[in-house]
Amino acid sequence: MIVLHHAWRSSASRRVRLCLEEKGLSFVSRVVDMAAMEHHQPEYLRINPNGVVPTLLHGDRPLHESGTICEYLDEICPEPPLRPAEPYERALMRNWVRYFDECIGSLIVFNWRHRLQATAAAWSDEELAARLERIPSAERREAWTRVARRPFTEAERDAARATLVALLGRMEAALAPFGWLVGNSFSIADIAAVPFVKRIEEEIAPDQMTADAHPRVADWWARVQARPAFARAGIGPFRDDEPASGAAVT
Repeated sequence: MIVLHHAWRSSASRRVRLCLEEKGLSFVSRVVDMAAMEHHQPEYLRINPNGVVPTLLHGDRPLHESGTICEYLDEICPEPPLRPAEPYERALMRNWVRYFDECIGSLIVFNWRHRLQATAAAWSDEELAARLERIPSAERREAWTRVARRPFTEAERDAARATLVALLGRMEAALAPFGWLVGNSFSIADIAAVPFVKRIEEEIAPDQMTADAHPRVADWWARVQARPAFARAGIGPFRDDEPASGAAVT
């Protein structure tokens, strides 16, 4: 049995849900309330010592890191394949996943200022200190401190926006040969891009998602959203709490 501990808005969780749906794998959904910091509770840290989402349990064996999880799912369920067959292209796929992971800080600048910022800002100094003690990652402790006490400035949002628009530029060039990020078919590299492009389109830089600004990315995005797995994965508006409607999710 596959159990997925995830959050609906989490970018990494969205990747794994999309991979599961592309594979047609049934899984049990366990939603983690990030605003309540459930992912920093002892019972969760036992299966994911990094205190982040998602965590996939296959039987009683836990896995974390969305890129790793997606490759694992492709290993245990080879059809339909989500990794290129050629070794060089597989390496390029992993480089794309790493590149998107390096951009996550720019996405946090926009994502965390909604529900998480409102929650964290209401904590007293004592409550904040107690919660920070339970966060394993120094980087995430800093992110929670920022949203609680020093929200990101407009200048920081502008810099983060520029980074994410540059991401679209790199995608535009890579899509030229075949319309997918790596090789001639949809892969884990494309899955890794989905949460970023979704947020760019709906809030961060929607003007950059047009056929005039980035025509290949706009075409790619239309094709990705038309895939049946996309609707089942519950990748809806970022401020919408509606769960995925796929029958595989319980």
